Amino acid sequence: MDDVILHATPGNPLPENYTAGYFTGHRNKKLRYAVFRCEQSVAKGTIVLLHGRNECIEKYYETIINLTTMGFWVATFDMRGQGGSDRLIKNPDAGHVHRFRDYEQDVSLFMEQIVLPDTRLPFYMVAHSTGALIALSMAPNLSNRIERMALCSPFIQLSGQSMPSPAVFTIAATLSLIGLGRMRLGKDQRERNFIGNPLTSDELRFARNLTLMQKMPELFIGSPTARWVYETTKAASRVTKQEHLTHIHVPTLLLAPVLDPITPYGAQEELSRNFRAAQLIPVTGARHELLHERDIFRSQALAAIEAFFSPEE
Repeated sequence: MDDVILHATPGNPLPENYTAGYFTGHRNKKLRYAVFRCEQSVAKGTIVLLHGRNECIEKYYETIINLTTMGFWVATFDMRGQGGSDRLIKNPDAGHVHRFRDYEQDVSLFMEQIVLPDTRLPFYMVAHSTGALIALSMAPNLSNRIERMALCSPFIQLSGQSMPSPAVFTIAATLSLIGLGRMRLGKDQRERNFIGNPLTSDELRFARNLTLMQKMPELFIGSPTARWVYETTKAASRVTKQEHLTHIHVPTLLLAPVLDPITPYGAQEELSRNFRAAQLIPVTGARHELLHERDIFRSQALAAIEAFFSPEE
């Protein structure tokens, strides 16, 4: 059945040596997952990989191959409401979540049902954007489960909108509180042009991800709902406060693209100043999707992750 769970597209081959399936997430949502094994007989451990908004397992094949080549297993799943996981409302194109905590509950269940029984110790975490926000939110309770984590472009501040962030939050909060939280906000940006895009300066990787979206449109979603904006923005405000960061003891690597127009570099730098367990690594010239950037930027991130997760070598 694995061959119908995960999909290969031109220029994006399916990594070898994996198992895939579905597990039961919070409130009985069916979530798609995969575990990829390294070739080495003794693995360095397992990396739990958390995606950003509107991403899926297929988008990370290249990164998964890089991580398994380092000697790690990789365990990952599609977040609720996107990828090959259950949608949450009738409109399958809308990016929605009822409560931000639902994401965290799903990660905990993934750890309990799949990672702990079926993969190799010790456990690490690599997370991008919204996935990194989830990791930050959960981090005070991860000390006994995760050895170290690397966060790429954590979604800690809303930017790049047509109106000021406080106004966006106010609109999203108001709509959510009056029962219109399923209303979509913003434009559907699935069909971006390469020129001027905020995600990556790598034209080939941009085209590969666009092809994936065109070949497998059912894995992707459009603009977020008011509820999603309200819940994630509220979480971002909470996790950047000193009282939250003080309770995080998991050693953390913050990989911050300096030219990120979605999560401004200044916000990530400010986060690192208040985050005693974190080490900031700026990646000058890179945009938001660091793991889909040009090799000159992407290789810096991968080398930093490998060194951070293998301190004894």
